[in-house]
Amino acid sequence: MRRGEEEAEIDRLPIDLLAHILSLINCFKDLAQASGVCQKWKQAVKQSLARRERLSFAGWKMDDESTSRLVLYAYNLKELDIPRSRWGCQITDIGLYQISSAKCVSNLTSISLWGMTGITDKGVVQLISRTTSLQHLNIGGTFITDDSLFAIADSCPNLKTIVLWSCRHVTGSGLLILVNKCQKLKSIDVWGTRVPLDCFIGLLAISPALQIKPKELQLNIERVLMVPV
Repeated sequence: MRRGEEEAEIDRLPIDLLAHILSLINCFKDLAQASGVCQKWKQAVKQSLARRERLSFAGWKMDDESTSRLVLYAYNLKELDIPRSRWGCQITDIGLYQISSAKCVSNLTSISLWGMTGITDKGVVQLISRTTSLQHLNIGGTFITDDSLFAIADSCPNLKTIVLWSCRHVTGSGLLILVNKCQKLKSIDVWGTRVPLDCFIGLLAISPALQIKPKELQLNIERVLMVPV
């Protein structure tokens, strides 16, 4: 600082306090602008991301690079929400590969990739293979197949809920492996899939307490089971 210049009040803030203030900002565009103010602010933005336990990109126009860059800084992340948005979220397998290298991935307990039509089994398997703490997963509205379900069954022993809403390429074989290996699974949403009713009866034979959604499907299964042989 040159002689005669007064230090701005905000510049006197310790970087930890500045990072706390920036952690309250949910607009990623604002964070990007803040990061460009100076080196101190750039470091504070990184620290603010490192403190976050949840990131949601709902409503934002994101791509592989911008999404993975933010996740890589979020060391303490527990919940990651990357849903389809009105702006057209452009996440692909490339983004999932980049995210899979983040330090936080093994600690994630919740992931939503709802409606991400640009991803395939290749990207999902890569990401899921590192999410050993995962409890809640939403991959509804995607084009995944049984290959993703096999990877989930092998890598996510703590899984409690999964949404497969309108995943029309999964089959009964994948669901049976999933329920058989994920013994903590409590709820599965299979609305819009093409799996026959007999398969769901088989799932309940493996896990009688399993909640199968939608509710109407569960009721149909119960009616079938009540019919005397």
